[in-house]
Amino acid sequence: MVRFKHRYLLCEVVAEDPRCRRCIDERAVTTAAKGALARAYGDYGLACCSIAFTVKYLNAYTGVVLLRCRKDFYRLLWSALPLVTHLESRGQRHPCFFHTLHVGGTIRSCQKFLIQYNRRQLVMLLNSCTNKEERESIQKSLLGCFLQEAEEEQFQSGEEEDDCAETD
Repeated sequence: MVRFKHRYLLCEVVAEDPRCRRCIDERAVTTAAKGALARAYGDYGLACCSIAFTVKYLNAYTGVVLLRCRKDFYRLLWSALPLVTHLESRGQRHPCFFHTLHVGGTIRSCQKFLIQYNRRQLVMLLNSCTNKEERESIQKSLLGCFLQEAEEEQFQSGEEEDDCAETD
């Protein structure tokens, strides 16, 4: 049995009106991406990328989308994504485009990148704050991210110690 390798494209849906991102679903993203593939590469490109194309993750509030396709054809998808000009969902047409943030070989690498990306965005927001309340709420969010990660590391190291104690 042969294992097929995949590539994961981490994208951000950028729209003029951020409220329209809440109406986006997986079917709309799939339809838009396949339509862009068909326009750019015709039936050949659509067939190549449709074999294992899926939307693995979609966060409608932040507009983050994780797309999976075969390793051999991810460049076709990557180059067709800028041709997406709108998403259709629930009978409405929302003008937007995809901004590719990262291309990775695993979901975990995309998750790590997304954490770093979100931290950088929070720091940029912190620098552009106008009043004290905004600054405090963003600082609290930043500290929450760091503390949660430190707690997870302690929890994981605690599990490893427990495992070692059980084997002795």
